[in-house]
Amino acid sequence: MQNTKIAPTSTIEFEKEVFNGLTDYPKHLSSKYFYDKKGDKLFQDIMAMPTYYLTDCEYEILESNKEEITELFTGFGAFDLIELGAGDGKKTKILLKEFNDKNIDFSYVPIDISDNALNQLYNSLQKELPTVNVKPLQGAYFEALEEISYRKNRKIILFLGSNIGNLKHHQAVDFMKKIQELMQPDDLLFMGFDQKKNPQTILEAYNDQEGVTAAFNKNVLARINTELNGNFDLDQFLHWEVYNPETGSAKSYLVSKIEQTVRIEYLDLTINFKAWETIHTEISQKYDDEIINWLAKKSGLKMITAYQAKTFNYKNCVFKKS
Repeated sequence: MQNTKIAPTSTIEFEKEVFNGLTDYPKHLSSKYFYDKKGDKLFQDIMAMPTYYLTDCEYEILESNKEEITELFTGFGAFDLIELGAGDGKKTKILLKEFNDKNIDFSYVPIDISDNALNQLYNSLQKELPTVNVKPLQGAYFEALEEISYRKNRKIILFLGSNIGNLKHHQAVDFMKKIQELMQPDDLLFMGFDQKKNPQTILEAYNDQEGVTAAFNKNVLARINTELNGNFDLDQFLHWEVYNPETGSAKSYLVSKIEQTVRIEYLDLTINFKAWETIHTEISQKYDDEIINWLAKKSGLKMITAYQAKTFNYKNCVFKKS
């Protein structure tokens, strides 16, 4: 497979963000660095767990509404189906198969930071849906979107899995505004939003008893060890999840169990940890309808329809330029 590489996350960027994050107070690392070959597999395992309800909710929405969604997407002729953070494409394949079965004129453009994930997706599609026109792009979202924004076809932009929740509200507005600025009047943005619900349900989704989510979060430390010659002892860090039902923010931390010193040779950096000191690794924001509409308004978008799962309060919302 030949991927078009737009702007992959470089080693230099990884080095810079690790250095800045671990010398800041409080310490933090970006969740985008969870993903490599091992991290991709761990996240696939997470999505398959019954406690991680988000996958099943979105799968249900796409399966139950695929005919209506097809009509919505195909009203203006040929289009490019552009997916941000495509991953393994399991849910998207529901739509791809529906479009393919109905001989709809479209191209599928999966975008992901992980070259490994894109290769797996491409290879699986060659076996399962070989007639679908797939054009993978590996790299950062906006460079890839800008690259394809000049195509003549209408754009349908998918951002599934409530990945928007990895951003704070002001970051989400900036993100959605950038997408809006690259959209034409007939383009659509199809985005998943996990909504507020029983706090225990949310905690269990991000803190499974099997420890898969813990291993996924700790994979950023494993990558530092492997790629930057660090000596993190992963067993001396505890994965910890908290959820604030007032703000809707679920946050993941790695907590140092002991007072310890970590050395990262490639950065010539020594980091001291106090016992129970934290590294913030991820936010998973939950929403209500008021917040979703506020985000859209601030971004120059308007919601034209939404699809809701029967359980767990999960929505896929469709937006146009306002």
